[in-house]
Parts: sequence; C-alpha cells; structure tokens
Amino acid sequence: MKIASTIARYLLGLIFFVFGLNGFLHFIPQPPPPGVAGQFLGALFVSNFLIVVFLLEIIPAVLLLINRYVPLALVLLGPVIVNIFLFHAFMAPSGLPLALTVIALWLLVAASVRSAFSGIFLQRVSSYGE
Repeated sequence: MKIASTIARYLLGLIFFVFGLNGFLHFIPQPPPPGVAGQFLGALFVSNFLIVVFLLEIIPAVLLLINRYVPLALVLLGPVIVNIFLFHAFMAPSGLPLALTVIALWLLVAASVRSAFSGIFLQRVSSYGE
C-alpha cells in the first residue's frame, strides 16, 4: 500500500503540475471544446478565474511532488477535482476517463494520510470551555 500510495502521489502531482503549467504556458495544444463547454471555459478565461484554478493546481502539485503538507495539498485539490469531474460528466464527456483516474489517485493518496482527516469526521465536538 505504501508503494502504491507513493506512486499515486507522484502521478497526481505530475498530472496537476503539467496541466497547471499548461494553463499558463500552452505547450499542449487543445482546441476549444464545442457548445456549452466552450462557452463555460470562455467565460472562465475572460474573467481571469482560470488563473486561480491553475495556481490551485500547481501549488498543491508541487507539495505532492516534494512530499510536504500532503493533507493540505489534497484539501486544496479536492474542489478542483470535483469541478473537473462535473465539467467532464456534464459538458465534455471525452475527458471523463482522466477525471476518474485523478479521483482514484486522490482517494489512494488520501487513504495513506487518512489519520490527518480523522477530526473532520467527528459527529459531535465539544467546544472549548466545556
């Protein structure tokens, strides 16, 4: 399990590092998707929202690759991955296999550091002073 989670961490970091950098440097040519997906991405691009998204891909990717603050990197990547999955599920199904692969990698890495997330699954917490 340790070797598999390490490989998954590196793959997840590499995927997000490459695609995050591609958002700034455009070294992987991608034609604009047709229809609603193209309109959606166009709106994100014009509003400069994608700059934030690409930074939220690159920074956690570096953290995963250098094996520092892995739970924080997973927390930062979680919403990005959910949005990638939903985008491909509803607007551009051709990218769904990669989105599902990224989800599987994220779950594998999260399972290896699950003790860091134990506090968020408490049903009730006592407030300070009780």
